[in-house]
Amino acid sequence: MPRPSQAAVEQRRQEVLRYVAEHGETRIDVLAERFGVSLMTMHRDLDDLAGRHLLRKARGRAVAFPALTMETATRFREGANVEVKAALCRAVAGRITAGSTLLMDDSSTLFPLAELLRGGGIDGLTVVTNSVGIAQRLGAARGLDVTLLGGRFHGEFDSCTGPDVLRALGRIHADLALMSATAVLDGRLFHPLQEYAAVKEAMLDSAGRAVLLADHSKFGKTATYAYGTAARYEEVVTDTGTPGAEADAIRALGVTVTQVTSGEAPRS
Repeated sequence: MPRPSQAAVEQRRQEVLRYVAEHGETRIDVLAERFGVSLMTMHRDLDDLAGRHLLRKARGRAVAFPALTMETATRFREGANVEVKAALCRAVAGRITAGSTLLMDDSSTLFPLAELLRGGGIDGLTVVTNSVGIAQRLGAARGLDVTLLGGRFHGEFDSCTGPDVLRALGRIHADLALMSATAVLDGRLFHPLQEYAAVKEAMLDSAGRAVLLADHSKFGKTATYAYGTAARYEEVVTDTGTPGAEADAIRALGVTVTQVTSGEAPRS
């Protein structure tokens, strides 16, 4: 029997992580049986996840961190729906013009876009972000100016929030903001942390135009803090897995919904 690819192994580990997060804690032998692998393989999976600080491995058990951290921590988000996020980023890359100022929030959804921009081809572009991860991915590409908004640093999210970030955004006028959302329900936007909701609102206030990128997993759920609706965006870019009722609720707000898959051209 051929060994699974690294991508297949990572996909299984993400599924294990989600299962543990949903149940709080689970016996390791139960996980091995559920995912059809040996006890030794499951121990390796859990050692890897624990090494990335995504869960805690106890005696014979896998224990989840608090749900809030699991849903928002960069380490968790970065490995989820990678191909779909890349497709969303490819779909919006053409909206970015030479000589413009671009706002990017701390969403891992935008990580593939940062990689695309680092490849160059857009002269005189200024990118402003509160995400250390995005700033690092942009690097020092020729013709690209990167401003990292400093404030209170959150290591688990690899980004900054707080009054310093909000004040800096108040002095900026960007041509375009590209952002994501943690949760979307009936066109309303939510985030579990108030500080991050405030940064998203400030970015919207500072941008002439805004586009929301959100894969299907973000829809049909809420979080503690609401920060308006999708009506503040001129377009929502998602994938074809997003429920039709959720897409229709956004269209009812007068917002264009563009849906893509990882292997197809976008369609509105």
